[in-house]
Amino acid sequence: MIGRILAVGLAALAAAPAGAHDFGFAGLMSASNREDLADLTLASGKPVAAAPYELKSGGFYRIKLVADGSAELALSGGDFFRAIWINEIVINGIEIRPMGVHSIEFDEAGEALISFVAVVPGSFTLSIPGSSGESQRATFTIR
Repeated sequence: MIGRILAVGLAALAAAPAGAHDFGFAGLMSASNREDLADLTLASGKPVAAAPYELKSGGFYRIKLVADGSAELALSGGDFFRAIWINEIVINGIEIRPMGVHSIEFDEAGEALISFVAVVPGSFTLSIPGSSGESQRATFTIR
């Protein structure tokens, strides 16, 4: 009986699609599935992002938000934050594991590192509230 169960399990493994990802013990959040994205910048008169971000649903990502303190600035984007699962936000070595986020605001210079799994396909933005310029937002496309 155990031999039969083992044979069925091995057959299922052999039938896995070509290119199937072995995530290992950490699952989706394994180092082999993690990608560090280009930083987002919060600075008076400077673009938030250098280019749009292309993400893969199920991909594990880290992105750093860097504020230079030149102005009190925030990034807001409830739709984006609802399309991802946030693992943690790290600020000054303090790890925060939120249930939900709508915006992150910097009153002075600092950094925040967000690690997340992209979930819902679509196009989303993080933008500086009250701004209308294209350079004052970051666009994320999840495929």
